[in-house]
Amino acid sequence: MSQTTHSPTDIALHTAPSFVDTVRRRQSYRDFLPAPVPGPLLREVLTDAQCSPSNCNTQPWNMHIVSGQTRQDLSRALHEANKQGQVSPDFFWDEKAYRGAYGERRQEQGGIYYRNLGVARDDLDGRAAAGARNFSFFGAPHVAMLFMPTVGDGVRVAGDLGMYGQTFLLALAARGLGGVPQTVLGLYADTVRDVLGISPDLKLLYGISFGYPDLGAASNRTPMGRADLSESVTFHS
Repeated sequence: MSQTTHSPTDIALHTAPSFVDTVRRRQSYRDFLPAPVPGPLLREVLTDAQCSPSNCNTQPWNMHIVSGQTRQDLSRALHEANKQGQVSPDFFWDEKAYRGAYGERRQEQGGIYYRNLGVARDDLDGRAAAGARNFSFFGAPHVAMLFMPTVGDGVRVAGDLGMYGQTFLLALAARGLGGVPQTVLGLYADTVRDVLGISPDLKLLYGISFGYPDLGAASNRTPMGRADLSESVTFHS
C-alpha cells in the first residue's frame, strides 16, 4: 500500500533529522504522491538551497518551479518532443562515454530500476515506456528546472548548480520530501524554454522532479549503493 514519509499536516510537527541521517537516507525517488508541497514548506526548502556556496558568491542558479496546469502543459510538450526525437540539449551528452567503473555503475543503476518495474532487458517497448516516465515527472506534482547563464566554458557555473541542486535535495529530504535529478530533461532545453517563456540566454542544465515520495512504489524499493571510499578518494600526506 502506498504511503508517504509525512503528510502535509504532519510536517510542521516534524523534527528535522540529523545531517548524517539526512545525507545517508536521501535517495532518488521515481514515484510520487499527487499531493502538492505547501507553499510555506517549499519556501523553507528554497531558503536552505539559497545558502549553497558558489564561485565568488555569484549565485548563478536560475530555478524555475513548474506546478499545476503549466506542469501538465510542459509534460505534454516533452512527451511530444521525445516522440518526435526533437532533442535540443544546451550541453553535450553521451551516456556511452561513461567507461570502466563509471559505465558499470550506470548500467547497474538501470538494471535495478528496470528489474524493480518488471521490465525485461529485451523488452524494448517496456524500456522505452519506463524511460518516458521522466517526461511525466514520475507523477511528482512539481518539477524544478535549473538554468544557468553562459560564463566562459560553463564548467564553474555548472559546478555551482550542482552544489545548489544537492542542497535543495537535502533540504527536501530533511522535511520528509524527496526528489530525483533528471539529466534527460536538459536534453529538451528548447521545448522547456518555449513552454515557460525563458530567454535563450539561460541554458538548461537539468531538472529535479520533487514532492512526497510514494514509498510503496516498486521503483523506490531499492536505494542505490555507493562505491567504497578507496575507489574515489586518495589521501596524500
